[in-house]
Amino acid sequence: MTESPIATPEPAKKPCANCGAPMHGPFCYACGQPEKGMIRHLASVLSDVADTIFNVDSRIFRSILPLYFRPGFLTNEYFAGRRTRYVTPFRLFFFMCVISFFAIQMSLDVDDFKFDPGDEGSNGSISGAQNEADLRARTETKLKELAEAKARAPDAAKAEIDKAVTAVQKKSDKRLAWLKARDEAQAKGEKPPADDDTLSFDGTPWDPVAHPIEIGWLPAFANAKINEMAGRAKDNINAAKRDPRHLIAGVFSVLPQTLFVLMPLFAVLLKVVYIFKRRLYMEHLMVALHSHAFVCMSLLLLAIVYMLIGWTTTDAAAVVPLLKFLRAAIWTWIPVYLLIMQKRVYRQGWTMTVFKYGLIGFCYLFILSFGLAGALIASLTIT
Repeated sequence: MTESPIATPEPAKKPCANCGAPMHGPFCYACGQPEKGMIRHLASVLSDVADTIFNVDSRIFRSILPLYFRPGFLTNEYFAGRRTRYVTPFRLFFFMCVISFFAIQMSLDVDDFKFDPGDEGSNGSISGAQNEADLRARTETKLKELAEAKARAPDAAKAEIDKAVTAVQKKSDKRLAWLKARDEAQAKGEKPPADDDTLSFDGTPWDPVAHPIEIGWLPAFANAKINEMAGRAKDNINAAKRDPRHLIAGVFSVLPQTLFVLMPLFAVLLKVVYIFKRRLYMEHLMVALHSHAFVCMSLLLLAIVYMLIGWTTTDAAAVVPLLKFLRAAIWTWIPVYLLIMQKRVYRQGWTMTVFKYGLIGFCYLFILSFGLAGALIASLTIT
């Protein structure tokens, strides 16, 4: 007679430290708290971090190629419920937005913009002169600096210095005309003309004390903040006239935030245009996220191509036509991709798709122009 095996008792489950329920895995089924916390060996924490990073990276690589070469594929996959293998739409958009704008700032050759080193600072600038004698002294100083620079410069740079001399003389004549008009207006008891370097409203130059901006229905602290922003804008505008690089950097610093605001509005446009499709707003938001992620990726590729063209030396001049063809192909692919994506996601005929594509594009460009204007104002008044 065989003896039945003795049943071993099931080991007791470790209780959850938060709610006391027995743990059946790495997470508590009752409250969701993970079994592992941060209070453990550093090697274990770093192992989890590395696992998370490599897992995200693998999903990024599985998402990038379909994002760029298969219009509407990621969106339809998300709608079908196949989401785990790909990066989430918001994370993909955020990743592409940050990388692309960083690359654009790196590729932008700000040295090509106009920069007048001889007109720096309000104390020495021609535009800051307040009387004819002061203007004459400042003009002579600038012309003397340019003459000394021309004497030291090679022959190839002397033509540019001559252009700078002409620009200084024109600026001096313009300032002199304004000073005379101002003095004549003051003698007649009239309002002086607005200064090019001074903000003005109601026909009177803005001044934080003598003539501040005052909106009657706003409280005092709000008007004070507006005048503070106006003063900052004035300084930034004058600085941008001398060196636009600071303004360009300021605009690019607020563009990602602007895009984050405009992207949900693009989803609203999709909701309105495709209202009879009876799709939820969140579905249109997924379309907006993927389309904006594609645009950001295209901008990233364009920035890389522009950098390669700028870095190409005369020894590798044969590569330039190929890079220019690639640049043209990327620009062409952007509108074509968005049209095909709209057709594949919303599944309408080509006639209605093209019509709605044009309508959405026109409305969004209108909204985008306001967004860019807001980004410019923000860069002038905040940065």
